[in-house]
Amino acid sequence: MQQATRTQKPAAIYKNHLTDSTRWENFKSRDGDVFVCTPAKCGTTWAQMICALLIFQKPEFERPLSDYTPWLDMLLYPIDKVLAKLEAQTHRRFIKTHTPFDGLPYYENTTYLCVGRDPRDAFLSMGNHSRNISPEFLKKFMANAKPEEKSGEPEMKLTVGERFLKEITAPAIAGSTDNPAGVLPYVKSFWDYRHLPNLHFMHYSDMKRDLGGEMRRVAAALGIEVAEKLWPVLIRAAEFENMKKNSDRLAPDAETGIWKEPGNFFNKGENGQWREIFSAEELAGYEKVMRERLDPELANWIENGRLG
Repeated sequence: MQQATRTQKPAAIYKNHLTDSTRWENFKSRDGDVFVCTPAKCGTTWAQMICALLIFQKPEFERPLSDYTPWLDMLLYPIDKVLAKLEAQTHRRFIKTHTPFDGLPYYENTTYLCVGRDPRDAFLSMGNHSRNISPEFLKKFMANAKPEEKSGEPEMKLTVGERFLKEITAPAIAGSTDNPAGVLPYVKSFWDYRHLPNLHFMHYSDMKRDLGGEMRRVAAALGIEVAEKLWPVLIRAAEFENMKKNSDRLAPDAETGIWKEPGNFFNKGENGQWREIFSAEELAGYEKVMRERLDPELANWIENGRLG
């Protein structure tokens, strides 16, 4: 198979009620920058925490996690303030984005970490996530929504499984942050360039199976050396229970009041709950989409990760 090539300039623009990829236009990269690139609810904050632990090499930080690692393309904050915050940082920068690879600028001397998760698990996690957003912030987000983003059959008329089937079979939108179908083209936008030496993949399930091993993989990808005696401390700090316990400082933008309950941002951290929720018909529809839209290798990785 012929390898895809990338130029520095983005090939696409992605906009919705939450994000705008054109906010990257005035971003000035530095050698060593790390971009944490994920679909929503696939382990974004977990990956950011791992980067923070490796970069600062200590289990606790002076400021909230999102203060170190802003979500650049989110519309909630003026872009000039976000860029000024990044410009003022003196540590190795690690930046959150939900923009697909073809919507991002490409820099050879930086690192792109693409994080994936089974779309069925991401969908269920998104349900809890949406219910936890405060009404005030939800109004701010929806003020930017297009008519088609506001339309649709009310959630109360559909079961969870019916809503999943409706969304997963909808036309794929790679820039979507609230549709499970968006996980597929999002990860594929990076997968097609997996030969690039500065592009690395992480999977939610792999972090669940072997957190320490995956943290060591990320450290190697970032070229960071960690003293052996420090690893147990850093791994414990990245465990789900610790992150939930410290949600007031680790949940994204918790200090702004965006969440009804910051602790609920880290809900259960479980996989496979869909097995008891989705019907055989709904799962058959999902599997058909996976076969039609992804090659078998990518479909297997999205569902199972590297260690599955």
